[in-house]
Amino acid sequence: MLIFLGAFAVLPLVLPWLIKRIGARAFFVAALLPIAAFVDAARRAPEVLSGGIPFESYAWIPQLDIALSMRMDTLAWIMTLIVTGVGALVMIYCRWYFDGKKVGVGQFAAVLLAFAGAMYGLVLTDDIVVLVMFWEITSVLSYLLIGFYNGRGASRRAALQALLVTTLGGLVMLIGVVMLVVLYGTTSLSTIVSSPAPEGVLLNVAIALTLVGALSKSAIFPFHFWLPGAMAAPTPVSAYLHAAAMVKAGIYLIARLAPAFAHEDPWRPMVIGLGVFTMLLGGLQALRESDLKRILAFGTVSQLGMLTVVLGYGERNSALAGLALLVGHALFKSSLFLVVGVIDRQLSTRDIRELSGVGRQAPTLAVFSIIAIASMVGVAPTIGFVAKEAALSSLLEGGTDPLALAPLIGIVLGSLLTTAYGARFVWGAFFTKKDAAGATLPRTEWPDPPIGFLAAPVLLSGLTVVGGIAAPLLDAAFSGYAATMPEAAGADGYEYHLALWHGFEPALFLSVGSILAGLVLFWFVGRRPGTQRRWLPFTAVDAYNGTVRAIVRTSVWTTSLTQRGSLPVYVGTIFVVFVAAEGTALIAHGGWQADLAAWHSPMQVFVAPIMIIAGIIAVRARKRYTGVVLVSVTGLGMVALFASAGAPDLALTQILVETVTLIAFALVLRRIPSRMGDHNASVWPIGRALLGIGVGATMALVAIVATSARVAGPISTAFPDLAYEIGHGKNVVNVTLVDLRGWDTMGELSVLILAATGVASLVFVTHRSDTLSRAISSLPTGALRTRRPLVETSEGPRPRAGSGSSRQAWLVGGQKLRPETRSIMLEVIVRILFHTIIVVSLYLLFAGHNLPGGGFAGGLVAGMALVMRYVAGGPYELGAAAPTDAGRLLGVGMALAVGTAVVPLFFGAPALTSTFWEAELPVLGHVEFVTSTIFDVGVYLVVIGLVLDVLRSLGAEVDRQRKEREELAR
Repeated sequence: MLIFLGAFAVLPLVLPWLIKRIGARAFFVAALLPIAAFVDAARRAPEVLSGGIPFESYAWIPQLDIALSMRMDTLAWIMTLIVTGVGALVMIYCRWYFDGKKVGVGQFAAVLLAFAGAMYGLVLTDDIVVLVMFWEITSVLSYLLIGFYNGRGASRRAALQALLVTTLGGLVMLIGVVMLVVLYGTTSLSTIVSSPAPEGVLLNVAIALTLVGALSKSAIFPFHFWLPGAMAAPTPVSAYLHAAAMVKAGIYLIARLAPAFAHEDPWRPMVIGLGVFTMLLGGLQALRESDLKRILAFGTVSQLGMLTVVLGYGERNSALAGLALLVGHALFKSSLFLVVGVIDRQLSTRDIRELSGVGRQAPTLAVFSIIAIASMVGVAPTIGFVAKEAALSSLLEGGTDPLALAPLIGIVLGSLLTTAYGARFVWGAFFTKKDAAGATLPRTEWPDPPIGFLAAPVLLSGLTVVGGIAAPLLDAAFSGYAATMPEAAGADGYEYHLALWHGFEPALFLSVGSILAGLVLFWFVGRRPGTQRRWLPFTAVDAYNGTVRAIVRTSVWTTSLTQRGSLPVYVGTIFVVFVAAEGTALIAHGGWQADLAAWHSPMQVFVAPIMIIAGIIAVRARKRYTGVVLVSVTGLGMVALFASAGAPDLALTQILVETVTLIAFALVLRRIPSRMGDHNASVWPIGRALLGIGVGATMALVAIVATSARVAGPISTAFPDLAYEIGHGKNVVNVTLVDLRGWDTMGELSVLILAATGVASLVFVTHRSDTLSRAISSLPTGALRTRRPLVETSEGPRPRAGSGSSRQAWLVGGQKLRPETRSIMLEVIVRILFHTIIVVSLYLLFAGHNLPGGGFAGGLVAGMALVMRYVAGGPYELGAAAPTDAGRLLGVGMALAVGTAVVPLFFGAPALTSTFWEAELPVLGHVEFVTSTIFDVGVYLVVIGLVLDVLRSLGAEVDRQRKEREELAR
């Protein structure tokens, strides 16, 4: 089972490429995986049905007792067959549904298969925390599937609506799950269900919160509105997610928890009350729709309400009936959605007012659609009839008990409405209609679809009849789950069994009566054209839209109130909060201890006054660049302090960071007036001075108190030994970054990438693509690199013919600079030193494991080399120095870092575990290699990408925009 879960994670990555190669036929390949998983589950049938429970587990986060555990009991086995079986048929169906379409199909196939894998993991996992993870993964993937037609506003709104509703429910459920884990002391779902329920109000709260997630996922009132909106998705999505898979996740969770919590206080009022109301609300609305897909959507809402009631009732016989309903609904509803897909694909419409006479032209489609509707309504000999009769019989056992009477009446009324909108679907899709004057409408011409296109809906519809006839076999298969209910039999001790015929019993008469009444209702109401008149002044959709609008307005008001566009106000607010919060903590704590010394080394006595004087002069500076340089003095002072304190790595990194930061400031300051004017001069100087003194004093007190409050030895004392024993390196700082505290570095890399992307997005206004490296690809090199000035051509910059000398230029890009801004001496120096600096950066990269250096320092040195090329030769020279997109360097670097973390998992080791190799090689001698070096290479590339992105955006792109404005001005 874990192997299939891994395959579901890997194969979707290949599908986009495969779609490009062989088109929609790649869906056949995609279907092979769910077919294999279906066969594997079917192979396990004898073991599962005999009471065995296949179990596989992999310890994922042992510290939290979280594992990738797969447990296939009866309920999980049934859900696995549904998820994989229907999923495979939908994949096959997509081969014809998307035939001829190319845009977005590869991504759709990948996401659909990944969704099948997420559902596969959700129904099999025995870890409730992992279940929540799969739960949210299905929400995200369903968002992508529903919004497949992303060019349509309706699709985007429907996808966002479904994501917000189901994710909000999932977050509420997460709180309930955490409470259950705390109450039971385990994350094992099977242990929670089988253990005695702890007493107390906390359990009731946990159950209620968990049910919110289940009800929102299965579109139960008041969360029902997202499902009809999701019909903006392609029909295969509706057939799979909204009939057989995603909406069943909530039903599955209710069925999973019912044996343990069905008799707790909040369970039945929530499950039965909301289920019955949803069943009736969805049925009534389905009668008012004219779109075939929306008829089925509201019908699905109604059917989900029925499933919630029957499976959540918490009694042995109702559980047996609920599983039959679950299987039947997956078969007939997915079949009907696929039928609508065929009609829509062939006729480009789903409106029943535009369809007439289709049934006579498509008899096969019509017959199997009627069979599916018959199963949905509950007509013999389908599985729907067997399940409906079982549900009514189980509720009749309760007699006049309100907890049984209310769902019984609800199911009878729901069955009546189901018959009415089921008849409306058949009539609207296939019957010949008449206009208001009684004249027969023209026949809708029907182009015959490919035979393969009909295979999936025909097979699913036919299985509803097979299921009805094979009811005794289903009874034996489902009884394993039914036996887990706390009551082994009904109120009178009678154990119900699924069968096609139980004789003339009350449940049969109730079923037949509801069908007849439903046909009457259809005759008088269901044949009218769809209308959208409202019964209430507002609907759930209005409530959702109103809530979203209120949130948007509140955010706009809050933003306009707090975001005034003044950087001093923002920084001042942060400092005031810092002084108030930390000062309060310092005063409230009391009992300070201070271990102070005037200085620890003579360097501090020499450097500290210089840093203080530079800071004071920077405050008084009237030129921006002067202030920036003076501020950098404090950073360079830290370099001296680090170096004198025996921290060469920190000193090296600090000086490189200060240099790169100074250059970034210089690039920005080019676009700002050099002097501070009156309109942006410092206001409230006394207040600013007091605030600055307060921040400095508070930070100093925090440092003094924190360093003096230690009661145990620092863990850093063990780092030298750990660095050598675990990381196989002598440079403690570098080994800590890439091994001992690798997760911290991973987070810092993510921040760097986000920062680079943010800077670029502010500068690249219209697009993010980096065209500089492509424009420079045709620069003259080698023999063509002369001192003749460059001119622009359709093929890029080329030397001007017949001009200048034939001598070789020092830097090609320098020829694009204006003479007054060009420095030949600088070009010569850069030409001589560039490659040497790159070699030094590589030395720092690979020597950093045992000597000062590392990926961060090496990347900054390489970045400095790129800065030199840009300063000396301009943007074209930067393109020649780094003829690649900065985003690629960032992506490759992050991929290497993440890969280093993930690969050990495949060998049963914790993430970021390093491996050590050493060997004696000729000439080179003793050679050592640690896999964490690959992580360091990723850091190296990310840092270079960051510097390159800053130079491309703040440097080259700003130059281009300025040049463009100058040309427009001329």
